Amino acid sequence: MAIRKINPTSPGQRGMTKSDYQEITTDKPEKSLLKDLRQKAGRNNTGRITCRHKGGGVKRAYRMIDFKREKFGVPATVKTVEYDPNRNVRISLCFYADGEKRYILTPDGLNVGDKIVSGPEAPIQTGNALPLELIPLGTMVHNIEMEPGRGGKLVRAAGNAAQVMAKEGNYVTIKLPSGEMRMIRKECLATIGVLGNAEFKNLSIGKAGRKRYMGIRPTVRGVTMNPCDHPHGGGEGKTGPGGNPKTPWGKPALGYKTRKSNKASNKLIVSRRKK
Repeated sequence: MAIRKINPTSPGQRGMTKSDYQEITTDKPEKSLLKDLRQKAGRNNTGRITCRHKGGGVKRAYRMIDFKREKFGVPATVKTVEYDPNRNVRISLCFYADGEKRYILTPDGLNVGDKIVSGPEAPIQTGNALPLELIPLGTMVHNIEMEPGRGGKLVRAAGNAAQVMAKEGNYVTIKLPSGEMRMIRKECLATIGVLGNAEFKNLSIGKAGRKRYMGIRPTVRGVTMNPCDHPHGGGEGKTGPGGNPKTPWGKPALGYKTRKSNKASNKLIVSRRKK
């Protein structure tokens, strides 16, 4: 992927950058792998807003991605590399030898015509999925399972990869992109390679309207509100929060742990991510 600048024909386009989409081979997705994606605008099943600043956006369909890679021993050929509006990494349409079609996340270096396969007998090459116990130390992997058979949960964003660091007993230690070291069961599958579209993080949105296309609505700062609307509001001129920063509902906003304690998961973390 390369980044192209937009001609400054308007103030909104002056600093805007976009992908050149050179790696995309088709603009028509596989219809059998599409699913309707309902817009919820940040609301839960009772209609209450539980995630603010969501709504609108361009209508899109969901592409069903094969995160499980459970078709062991069945080779597949990469037919297309496609854009996915639901994620920042490209997806590849694979035709399996038994006639089935599936989407996978596209690692860097996987091209149309390449062969991929999953299972314990798969060779160590980009796009193949193997159990962690069979992957050599130092190998870069992505789409990693946390529980055998549940499908890949970790390392699925553009440009990311984890590294296999050590093997001991029933667990394999991997280093995640955040810097966290975590132990995972040796039977869990992982896919070889670094995910593509690494330049995504360097894109410049350029204008507010592009955020609206994504379904992200404006965020108003608490210090600009009235006291009745936010704990940071009120005062003559510019005033700070006046104490610890808070959410609109008075909860601590910074340095306040919101992660629910999961002892089964916590004990497998060797070292936390870098501060």
